[in-house]
Amino acid sequence: MTVAGRLPAGSLADLPVHQQGRSVNFDKTPTLLVGGPEDCAAGWDEIAGCITAGSPGVVVIDCYPGVRSTDIAELVRRLGADTVIASEDALRPPADVDRLVLQDVTDDPVFGRITTLTMSDFFEPAALARLREATSASPGRVVIWGVGAALVAAADVLVHAGLPRREASVRQRSTSCSNLGTDNGNERASLKYKRAYFVDWRVGDRHKVELWNRLDFVLDTTRPAQPMMVTAEGHARALAVLARRPFRVVPWFEPAPWGGEWMKEVCDLDRDAVNFGWCFDCVPEENSLLLDYGRGPVEIPSYDLVYRHPDELLGPDVARRFGGEFPIRFDFLDTMGGGNLSLQVHPLTAYIREQFGMGFTQDESYYMLDAAPESTVYLGVKTGVDKDAMIASLRRAQDGGSDFPATDFVNQWPAKRHDHFLIPAGTVHCSGAGGMVLEISATPYIFTFKLWDWGRLGLDGRPRPVHLDHGVHNIQWDRDTDYAREHLINVVTPLESGNDWRSERTGLHEAEFIDTHRHWFTGTAPHDTAGGVNVLNLVHGEQAVVESPDGAFEPFVVHFAETFIVPAAVGHYTIRPSGPAVGTECATIKAFVRSESA
Repeated sequence: MTVAGRLPAGSLADLPVHQQGRSVNFDKTPTLLVGGPEDCAAGWDEIAGCITAGSPGVVVIDCYPGVRSTDIAELVRRLGADTVIASEDALRPPADVDRLVLQDVTDDPVFGRITTLTMSDFFEPAALARLREATSASPGRVVIWGVGAALVAAADVLVHAGLPRREASVRQRSTSCSNLGTDNGNERASLKYKRAYFVDWRVGDRHKVELWNRLDFVLDTTRPAQPMMVTAEGHARALAVLARRPFRVVPWFEPAPWGGEWMKEVCDLDRDAVNFGWCFDCVPEENSLLLDYGRGPVEIPSYDLVYRHPDELLGPDVARRFGGEFPIRFDFLDTMGGGNLSLQVHPLTAYIREQFGMGFTQDESYYMLDAAPESTVYLGVKTGVDKDAMIASLRRAQDGGSDFPATDFVNQWPAKRHDHFLIPAGTVHCSGAGGMVLEISATPYIFTFKLWDWGRLGLDGRPRPVHLDHGVHNIQWDRDTDYAREHLINVVTPLESGNDWRSERTGLHEAEFIDTHRHWFTGTAPHDTAGGVNVLNLVHGEQAVVESPDGAFEPFVVHFAETFIVPAAVGHYTIRPSGPAVGTECATIKAFVRSESA
């Protein structure tokens, strides 16, 4: 291996998945049929016609942070307004906004604090009052548009222009995109993303939820050439349906400095791309939902469902415990033909709460969807390790003095397909080259303290931030060789079985709130949400179908490596092989929140 742990050329030819000749059937755009065309309008002209159908006096188009003003301008000019008012005219000056958010943004390149600010904090009260007066004094039709526009005046028609965080993140790479209330288009995309994560999106979500009971329409400008709008009633009905049936969110793929080649083949991605290192296959905070009303796809943030139906989706106990946040994350880490991930550790619960304002931490695990013969996972410090020597060596490496000799201090375990490595917060770890990891974890995903990054640069040509000072405060030194071998690697316990299925517990660690069960089946395997949300992935087999024993939802087909969500309200359901997988053995891994009494 090279310093960055990259596999030698030619290793991809040995991929077990390719040897099995599995066809490419991964659905990158899962679309959910949820209503009829009467709920939906397509194109700016039709959208404008729907908004003005009742001859409203005041039209308010409230925009989520990141929605392009050029897109909304296409709509505004079709609305026949006598007066147009831009809410941004009442925003505080950018310098004032920068000072306002500084305590949450901080000067760290990656981390901040979850803000408690609200949308009104970004506006000058006197300026808002002037816009209200202008609205009252204006005859004819008034159109008020922009972020926080609903703060200006009451609406005869209220539209919310939403935006999934996935798309917002893509737009942050453009110099035309600035953060909420400021003018930082030329700032690095990573810094704009951080500011949005800790400030903009929190403020935007709180404001959106406050508007929901007053909304008339939900506007999707994710694809500017194909704008779509849904009635508030149609949007609400769709979410009520999804809260009681299995569904998938739209996966999001990105390259990485350590990225591999497996997802290109299995998920049918761009073969000419530099690599694909990770995929958010179920991170509802960032992913979107594609809804089909018979007029083309309408894309909405999947967190709309979390906010609208927390009890049905998560289960009352889970919703109460996590404050309505979706607690489980499934994502892919592809180092197949790539390099090692950074050597890292995640914060303990008390630390993440005190330092970053998060209620729970990034406990996780690595489930090996696939593995090349050379694949390894770094996990736990070596028994008897000299803590001071390891920290000193990490600091020398960080300062450029020498490479960090990882295997002198950290265990390197062989990894094969279907192995499960448990990684409670505080455990030193990383996936080595040659692995295709299904990462099953708690939802916080930004709080990775890199200890060593193998001396490489990021895709932007800059050194990747290392957070050694944060890391050393969280390393659990008793998570050593013996501990990892006994408690963190393939801790499998048989559970139940039938004629053509069996289940087993594969983790997670007792310190983590997520548990995982694996089901192997050639026939129909029974499941029960037991009052809490289930997140599953088809980790073995080409295709399976999820069904309701009493026909409560339409059969739902999933393919190899696809992650899907089963809401708590579903209760009993079954999974069996289907299509080309009939007669073969399949397997799912299922994650759920462990009962507080467990």
